[in-house]
Amino acid sequence: MFEKVKEMLANDLQINPDDIKLEAELINDLGINSLELADLILLCEEKFGIEVKDDDIHKFITVGDVVTYLEESTK
Repeated sequence: MFEKVKEMLANDLQINPDDIKLEAELINDLGINSLELADLILLCEEKFGIEVKDDDIHKFITVGDVVTYLEESTK
C-alpha cells in the first residue's frame, strides 16, 4: 500500500519520491497545501473505491497515516 501511495504522491502531486517516507508529514515535510490534500483524498477515493468521511480528513498527517487509513478502509 505504501508503494501505491508513494506513486500517487510522486506522479499526481509532483512530490520528489526520495522525500516520501512513512513518517513524512504531508504538509510540513512534503509541502502539500490544503488543495493538494483534497486532491490526494479524491485520488484515494477513486483509486481504492472508498469514501473518506469529512471527519476523517484530519487523520491524514503523515504518509503512514494515509497508508494505514487506506489499509483499514479496503479490508
